[in-house]
Amino acid sequence: MNLEQIISDFEYIEEWEDRYRYVIDLGEQLEPYPDEFKTAETKVQGCVSQVWLTSEIKPEENVINLTGDSDAHIVRGLMAIVFAIFSNKSPEEILKVDVQSIFKTLGLNEHISPQRSNGLNAMVKRIQSDAQMALS
Repeated sequence: MNLEQIISDFEYIEEWEDRYRYVIDLGEQLEPYPDEFKTAETKVQGCVSQVWLTSEIKPEENVINLTGDSDAHIVRGLMAIVFAIFSNKSPEEILKVDVQSIFKTLGLNEHISPQRSNGLNAMVKRIQSDAQMALS
């Protein structure tokens, strides 16, 4: 799923209850995340739910591939949106993304709980930090 499709789908779906279901469906489309990757190093701090995230640089393409998992369905869906924003972009592109503008377009900041919002921002900061480290 790409970001443009998600934005288009959000515009089409009027009710937030239906959007929540859509977000959960997005999470169900994530690739399986192996249990052996669920470690302290991959765990995202600042999330109420359990969240694990792995950033892998593909040097031949200079892009970062993201994988992850969460024990909460809605968080897996939010993770799918974050992956649509950042996956397969170069570290430089990741650092230039105005993610808050995208969240505003989707209405996420207004319709998810403060705890979920904190977790969402923690995922973004982790990805941006990984991108910064890839540039070093």
